[in-house]
Amino acid sequence: METKNNALRVIISGGGTGGHIFPAVSIANAIKELRPDAEVLFVGAEGRMEMQRVPDAGYRIIGLPVAGFDRKRLWKNFAVLIKLVRSQWKARRILKEFKPQVAVGVGGYASGPTLKMAGAMGIPTLIQEQNSYAGVTNKLLARKAGKICVAYEGMEKFFPADKIIMTGNPVRQNLLAGKQTREEAILSFGFNPEKKTILILGGSLGARTINRTLVAALDTIRAQGDVQFIWQTGKIYIQQVKDAITTVTGEAIRNTQVPGIPNLYVTDFIKDMASAYTAADLVISRAGAGSISEFCLLRKPVILVPSPNVAEDHQTKNALALVNKDAAIYVKDADAMERLVPVALETVTDTGRLEALSNNIAKLALPDSAIIIAREVLKLIDKL
Repeated sequence: METKNNALRVIISGGGTGGHIFPAVSIANAIKELRPDAEVLFVGAEGRMEMQRVPDAGYRIIGLPVAGFDRKRLWKNFAVLIKLVRSQWKARRILKEFKPQVAVGVGGYASGPTLKMAGAMGIPTLIQEQNSYAGVTNKLLARKAGKICVAYEGMEKFFPADKIIMTGNPVRQNLLAGKQTREEAILSFGFNPEKKTILILGGSLGARTINRTLVAALDTIRAQGDVQFIWQTGKIYIQQVKDAITTVTGEAIRNTQVPGIPNLYVTDFIKDMASAYTAADLVISRAGAGSISEFCLLRKPVILVPSPNVAEDHQTKNALALVNKDAAIYVKDADAMERLVPVALETVTDTGRLEALSNNIAKLALPDSAIIIAREVLKLIDKL
């Protein structure tokens, strides 16, 4: 691994989900914008989506053999511990060869061993904590971190107050550059601009409860004359959803438009999220920190259905941080089958409620997060 001795070198570590990868790439882009001479190397987890998405964004990445702990089947964690030790040794080797002046952790499996070894080697570190509830790894890493960038108030519960800076979470830059009108965006999905539109996001992989709830409500969806639905199922659930729709309509789905349910657009992945957000009068989503930051910046009324299958139930805490300011609607995962669709239909037709949600969530937006974080990264280098 060749490096130029006089070049600015930054390691960014983490990933696992789009919610970690998109902010990481945004930070890298911002560093390059401020310092075009910078070399940025990513460190991810082998087999995870960052190993494809980061090179797609134009950056080099090296994978560690790290894996997450199995909280339900503890006996399986012996192999995880071995992978963790191997990952720390590999991270140390990467750091010695690349010689970064700073290491940035964005969360995800790989950030733990990378930032731990960087701290042990005296390399300045910066943590970007995306959630309103800090995980165990970041709380441990915070002891040696030079700066901790957060997106929620009250993070002094988890981190030293003098290290915290409120930056918000970086979002995908292409979402903010859209010039489309709402009418153009809705027409791009083959829908009627005069009707209300609900966007359902299952995430890049999929949200089982949200998808099952929508499958159970297909007859209700078909009966809506004035509401149309853009449904991203995630790649894991697309075939199950298509089979369920075929059972209801008696017709096979060959593309995104649904025969027999003309007010439904279904896909596993939406490439043009800017258009999808512009088209949406209301969004249904899990409560990942990255998604919430996007909703805030785009002023989107949202119903949050937090995933119960995440560490420390942090998605519920993310959601409640908004709900307590009347900036989002909360439907518990266990109640979704009964409540989600009725609440969505009631909300999307209530213009006053949509406007209030939009105004309140906009107050929580923190723009320019990536540039602010990039400046903090450069400050840590300047201190050297």
